[in-house]
Amino acid sequence: MGIRKVSWNGKRVTVAGLGVSGIPAARVLHGLGAVVTVVNDGDDERSRAQAAELRSDGITVRLGDGDTLPEGTELVVTTPGWRPDKPLFAAAAEAGVEIWGDVELAWRLRGPDAAPWLAVTGTNGKTTTVRMLASILEAAGLRTAAVGNIGVSLLDAVLGEETYDVLAVELSSYQLHWAPSVRAHSAAVLNLAPDHLDWHGSMEAYAADKGRIYEGNTVACVYNVADKATEDLVREADVEEGCRAIGFTLGTPGPSQLGVVEGILVDRAFVENRQKQAQELAEVADVNPPAPHNIANALAAAALARAFGVEPKAVRDGLRAFRPDPHRIELVEDVQGVVYVDDSKATNTHAAEASLAAYDPIVWIAGGLAKGATFDELVAKSAERLRGVVLIGADRALIREALARHAPEVPVVDLDRTDTGAMSAAVQEAARLARPGDTVLLAPACASMDMFANYNKRGEAFADAVRTLAATGRV
Repeated sequence: MGIRKVSWNGKRVTVAGLGVSGIPAARVLHGLGAVVTVVNDGDDERSRAQAAELRSDGITVRLGDGDTLPEGTELVVTTPGWRPDKPLFAAAAEAGVEIWGDVELAWRLRGPDAAPWLAVTGTNGKTTTVRMLASILEAAGLRTAAVGNIGVSLLDAVLGEETYDVLAVELSSYQLHWAPSVRAHSAAVLNLAPDHLDWHGSMEAYAADKGRIYEGNTVACVYNVADKATEDLVREADVEEGCRAIGFTLGTPGPSQLGVVEGILVDRAFVENRQKQAQELAEVADVNPPAPHNIANALAAAALARAFGVEPKAVRDGLRAFRPDPHRIELVEDVQGVVYVDDSKATNTHAAEASLAAYDPIVWIAGGLAKGATFDELVAKSAERLRGVVLIGADRALIREALARHAPEVPVVDLDRTDTGAMSAAVQEAARLARPGDTVLLAPACASMDMFANYNKRGEAFADAVRTLAATGRV
């Protein structure tokens, strides 16, 4: 039953946090008749400007104190980034007050004829997979949107005037933690690797929050055959009767799996006789770019689309039409036989490992904020592919030490600077190390905030330096 059937008039709701999800949540709840108080840790110029806009709408905003639960609160709606150990949430739990995230709120506000959700999570690849899925659904003639952690906000999608047949939904572990009642038509966990452990507290808690995406699935739980932890989450999930476990693999698929056979993406899950038959969906060449981990993303997207009844031709057409977002294995230039690739979105070791596996030989540009990561496994797996390495950023020493242990013969340039101009120097050094046929790959395995506002700005700096090199021969 949609929450629209519940009277919100006079219900006292506390919204935890301003920002991209807190502000629209506050406005929606206020519009439904709730008495809304927004609390926020920050009291800077931006927060004050946002607060002034909300106050002009009649919404109470309390800046500089996000820890104290306002008196009389009957529900807390939190932005995804607020950690579960905040005193505000402990106070809410002690008072018996429910805590929802913005995704939970959107789910509860769905109307009786709301579009079903095809949901995607994982440590890496979520955005690409959801956008591939949306492209496939569009190719099938379905009214859809990429929503959730990307694209259209979920609140806009469920409350707006536009109607949808199905939604392609990206969900982060933060969002899933605060979304106890979300029930997808079908869902996928792409992979699991240590990430955001400072927020979740442990790898077990992180995995458990990812696994929430499978709860109550009605048709398919899609998992990664190469990542047993994702299959374990399927086994632990409480799903609807008849819901199937569907695997995807870069190898030859078994029954109830999608995989690759001689350069063809094939389906042995949604066919009449999956013991003996396979349905051709697309060619590997239809995937852009055809890097191994991106082919895995395409298979996961195809599995969700097929679970929704999409025909094979739409899978092929949707993958052909898809264009990846910037800074995700993006070809920048070919300069004198050396290819320069921007994967600034590779902000952790798992993503960087997938990126490094796609090329050989490589001059690798890496470094930034490690976020507690270690690099021995990444370097050991990638050492044979490395022509050279250029290190930048605050925590580059951690990568340098791993290289010394596992790839001592690989030339390393350690740029002892963290200003934004370091990227130009890094590209110049990479060009010096590279030979025709090599790939210069920006796959930092680290966050960007020590030097750049975000990974987009880091990728733009790399691309600008490469284009200058192409035009002038120097950066």
